[in-house]
Order: sequence, then structure tokens, then C-alpha cells
Amino acid sequence: MKKYDLLILGPATRDVNIDYTGAEDRSAGGAVTYCTPAAKATGARVFSAVKIAPEDADIMDLIDLPAGSKALIPSEKTTLMRNEYFTADRERRNSSCAAQSGPVLPDEVPGIDFKLCHLAGLLYGDFPGELIEFLAGKGKVAADAQGFLRCNENGRLVFRDWPDKLKYLPYLAFLKTDAAEAEILTGLSDREAAARQLYAWGAKEVMVSHNTEMLVFDGEKTCTCPVKARNLSGRTGRGDTTTGAYLGMRVQGRSVEESLLYATACVSLKMETPGVFRGSREDVEAYIREFY
Repeated sequence: MKKYDLLILGPATRDVNIDYTGAEDRSAGGAVTYCTPAAKATGARVFSAVKIAPEDADIMDLIDLPAGSKALIPSEKTTLMRNEYFTADRERRNSSCAAQSGPVLPDEVPGIDFKLCHLAGLLYGDFPGELIEFLAGKGKVAADAQGFLRCNENGRLVFRDWPDKLKYLPYLAFLKTDAAEAEILTGLSDREAAARQLYAWGAKEVMVSHNTEMLVFDGEKTCTCPVKARNLSGRTGRGDTTTGAYLGMRVQGRSVEESLLYATACVSLKMETPGVFRGSREDVEAYIREFY
């Protein structure tokens, strides 16, 4: 059986994106589609498992991995998202959800060996608690807080605290949040203080993303790295690209500092072009030499 460094697990989406000028774009998206190429570019051995309806199997073509390193997990529905952006930098948006895929269940997880599984979620309900416990028995577990805080309430998306956070945070070797999600979880607006609180509740390594910098607290030290993108035309997928790049480096044994620098440079480069990250590790290292 082939062994993988990283299993990236979660739903993909059909998206309708409307920019601040009113221009409409239809595409496939989801955390798994942005995490995967960023992780792959680090040189990590990546397997992606994607929860979608079988009739949307063409989405799998966007996952740039060999056929044997990706899997479609059947769902009755594919998640359908609508994002309306109000500003050129895409920092302000209104999102709604017309359909949500079914939860990923333990018996649907591909039977592969992995060092780390990342739960690349979109909405509350994507990952039941028993899945976290099951995965923790097979390897380390990482998660994006979005998949536990963003709730689909009859198509309207609202953020609510994760009711089971104190039970499941101790299962997580890594937790990624953005600044707003960190405040919802902890009640703290200070990003470092929020990361420290999430660590105190059990997450072993916490990343808090922000449009100016990325921050990681690992229980001993806080590391930060500034975002240096020269434009924001590729803003969509910022957090997922950062996470994929960071986990890809960490799972290969790189330090927190080196991984954070690489991940922040990777997302800075990615944000200069719409779509998923299409560069190489060498491209990111060249960006680091030029801008960091």
C-alpha cells in the first residue's frame, strides 16, 4: 500500500462568483481544490478525497494528482455556493448556499496510510465528530475552523461557535482559523491571544490568518510572517492555499518558521493570479528571495 504524507479530505463546490462590478463567473471551488495544489508543490505525497455528487465528476479533473492519488466520495448533492463581493480586494462579501453535500462518514475514508489528514471543510455538518475520532486513530488530524463554524441555515450562511470545540480540539495536531473565526471561538479579538487560548483548549498548533500576516502559535513561541502580494486578483482561496502549503512543509519535517515563511510567500504569489496555485516550490523560493 502506498503511503502518503497528507490526506486532504472535504467537499468541492459549484460556485457562482459576482465581483464588485457585477461581473459573474461560474467555477468549481472548495477548500480541497485550493489546498491540494499548494500542498503538492511542496513535494509532499498528497492524496485528495472529494465529496461530490457523481454527476459532477468533472470537478475531479481540477485535482491535479494521478488517478491513483485521488478519490470521489459519492454524495447525493454537490455543495452549491454563491459569493457576491462588494470591494475590489474581495475582503467584503455575502455568501449563500443553495445545496450542501452530505457528511463524510468514517467508512467513506479511503483505505490509505497517511501521516496527517486535513479536514478541508466548508460548512458545519461536513465532518461529524465520530470522523475526527476515527481519523485520530489512523494518524494526525488537521482542520480548518470554517468547517465547524459556518452554518447553512436554509441557504443563509451564518457563523456560530462550535458547540463541541472543547471535546474535539484536543484531537487536532493543527487548527487553522481566520481572525474573525478565532474571535468567534474564543471571544478574543487579539489574534495571538486567541491562538494561545485555542492551544490551551487542546489544539497542538494554531494558525490565524489575516489579510496582512499569518500567525502560528505552537505552545512555545508565536511566529508571524507578512503577506506581500502585489495585487489581490486571486484573493479567493487565500486561507486554503496557505494551509495546504504550510501542512505540506510541516509534514515533511520543516520547522514552524520555515513552513510559515514558505506558506505566506506561496499565498502572496498565488493571490497575484486568479485560481488555484499553479506554481512550483522553486517559484515560491524565488519569491522568497526577491520579497522576503
